[in-house]
Amino acid sequence: FFLGLVLAAGPRSSMARGPKRHLKRLNAPKHWMLDKLGGIWAPRPSTGPHKLRECMPLIILLRNKLKYALTGKECKYILMQRLIKVDGKTRTDLKYPAGFMDVISIEKSDEYFRLVYDIRGRFNVLRISKEEASYKLARVKKLEMGAGGVPYVVTHDGRTIRYPDPNVKVNDTVKIELADNKITDIMTFETGNIAMISGGKNTGRVGTIVHRERHPGSFDMVQVKDAQGHIFATRLSNVFVIGKGTKPMVSLPKRKGIKKTIMEERTERPPKQ
Repeated sequence: FFLGLVLAAGPRSSMARGPKRHLKRLNAPKHWMLDKLGGIWAPRPSTGPHKLRECMPLIILLRNKLKYALTGKECKYILMQRLIKVDGKTRTDLKYPAGFMDVISIEKSDEYFRLVYDIRGRFNVLRISKEEASYKLARVKKLEMGAGGVPYVVTHDGRTIRYPDPNVKVNDTVKIELADNKITDIMTFETGNIAMISGGKNTGRVGTIVHRERHPGSFDMVQVKDAQGHIFATRLSNVFVIGKGTKPMVSLPKRKGIKKTIMEERTERPPKQ
């Protein structure tokens, strides 16, 4: 028995001890757009409300996207002055994972941004107004009953909201006021509502929900029609409702979520001189 324990704990045992703390640059998510030759390592996001491959650490946001810093040390100086807020809360962690629909506030320079996807599936740091920065949209992932019979919902960004509106269902989107964490509006998951795709090959595309196909024991599929009339299908879990009818509740990036073919993009491009 003891011999077995000794053998199990020997050099052949390859169990991981504790959390992973490193991330090689080649293994980093492609949508961070890090160059291959910029070093061996990439910032590994801290554990937080968004998954490692569906987030962007604040260091990359400040240094690579907004260009407010040249080095990681400068990013640290910015954060340690408590200048950056994510969803209304000051964050000082260089590797804090900001994700889809998060609001980044820099009150000192009166700038506000929202993280949304462009049609290539990359994060677009979209500049928004101060009024729009006061709320965010969150997709309901779970609706359950807690201790003492208290109903609560869990959203895509890790929030737990107790005593939600009885009309809220899983897959719906709720509008959350960041000041008090209260639900002020509900966008139901139903045909005719506008949605953005937040996963898969169609990430970043925007269109109205046309049809939901139920596949018991497998993944439900949703057909979405964009503004140009193209219909595409994706999994139910990738569909994020962003408004009622065809009017979105948040600002959209430049192309408004419409994916174009290579030839259409080529004709729009200005001719080479």
